[in-house]
Amino acid sequence: MAGFLGSLPAGILPALLLLQVSTWSSPVSGFSVKGPARPIMVLLGADATLPCQLSPEQSAAHMQIRWYRAQLSPAVLVYQNGQEEGGEQMLEYRGRTELVEDSIGKGAVALLIQNIRASDDGQYRCHFKDGHISQEDIVELRVIGLGSAPHVRMMGPEDRGIRVLCSSGGWFPKPRVQWSDMAGVKLPSLLESQTQDGDGLFHVETSLVVTDSSLGNVTCSVQNPLSSQEEASAIFLPEPFFPRTSPWKTALAGTLPVLVLLLIGISYIGWREHEAKEREVKKKKEESQEREKMKREKELALTAKENLKAELEQRKALYKEDWKKALLYPDWRKEQFQPALVTLNHENFHQDNSDPEREEKFREETQAVLLRDKQGDYNLIKLDQREFTSDRYYWEVDIKDIDEWTLGIYEKPTERSGLLNDLQKRKFRVLEKKGCDYRALTCSFQDIFLENPLQIKKYPQKIVIFLDYEDSDISFYNMTDGTHIFSFTQANFTGSLCPYFKLKSMELSPPAQY
Repeated sequence: MAGFLGSLPAGILPALLLLQVSTWSSPVSGFSVKGPARPIMVLLGADATLPCQLSPEQSAAHMQIRWYRAQLSPAVLVYQNGQEEGGEQMLEYRGRTELVEDSIGKGAVALLIQNIRASDDGQYRCHFKDGHISQEDIVELRVIGLGSAPHVRMMGPEDRGIRVLCSSGGWFPKPRVQWSDMAGVKLPSLLESQTQDGDGLFHVETSLVVTDSSLGNVTCSVQNPLSSQEEASAIFLPEPFFPRTSPWKTALAGTLPVLVLLLIGISYIGWREHEAKEREVKKKKEESQEREKMKREKELALTAKENLKAELEQRKALYKEDWKKALLYPDWRKEQFQPALVTLNHENFHQDNSDPEREEKFREETQAVLLRDKQGDYNLIKLDQREFTSDRYYWEVDIKDIDEWTLGIYEKPTERSGLLNDLQKRKFRVLEKKGCDYRALTCSFQDIFLENPLQIKKYPQKIVIFLDYEDSDISFYNMTDGTHIFSFTQANFTGSLCPYFKLKSMELSPPAQY
């Protein structure tokens, strides 16, 4: 071996040593991600499935799987801890996406996007993360929108021929438009314009001036550039519709100079009258155009309003079909729940704590109230009806600028065995704020069973609580911006429930210490 190294040229040995060191120091990834080699093509309004596979084949059930577009967050879909998480999901994909995890044990997953829109067109990134190792690949989705059949009509004579107009809408991406005669020969268009509507779909309009009366038929075809599918319409142009040269025009050409001199004399005499009439006609024309413009703008505004109303009704109908899955629109969610008759202890809740002396007095008064309370807790909410044992209810609490509070429900024990034991057996499911920190707790007065720190960007001024006893679900929504804060799911209620609210964080100690 030493003889072999000695026989190598002087410049080769350092290069080999550098290559060997580089091989030792470079980390080896435990897996790679592979998407389809070709773009996935899907018709507008259909469902799209974007597959992704780990290589070598291995289970991805324990990994974080994230589908995103331009940036990691917010994402199209996030899968973590064996379930989908909606906290980082983009609004336009909520209720429309699902992770197909039938073969996740073999490292194969797919993103299902329902009711494809034009805005869904583009690249998606399939990102797998296992500990400190992460890999991703790009999957391209191409949306195909097939528009309406072209509408072809004659506009009238122009430039010794007939102007023909062709229009069609509902295409994606931008379509190709072509005129042709009966023999299939392409004809050049005169003007062409393409616009996009609010859904991103293209509307095309093109015109053609036909001067050859022997053509008979002309055809307008609109083609999708991705699928090569096209829609075409033809129009018959009768020969009598084409302008002809009359015999009197030839005779007029010889006498034209004389007529010009005569017209100059006549026009000079009536010049002032003509100018006055022309100004009046121009004024009336401008007024007519202004009225027409206002009429069109009013019609467009009315159409846009009707379209917006129809879209809102459609979204609301879709929301009602699967409102439990869509964690948004709390105002619509209220229609599925009954309002709970609750009141606050206003005497203790609305206090001015800006003055230290009044703040101390408030603490003493609150403590006095607590000492008089038969149940010995800090609850400031009073339920004006029986405790919750079934059905769905909601209630709202104004938080405003309170620095510390606890809000939610508690579950009473099924059997009463003394005040101290009852308080110890109560199970709380609450949101808690202390300063700028938020967390969700499932706890008793002695222990925490579940704790989730929460990242809330916009501090809520009002919170609405939705209680679904049958589905064992408690959900909290920020009514300031309509966003979902947190949900306790599969709570498995066994006793009666009561609303809970206090101006302190949870103190995990037995009630005897109060």
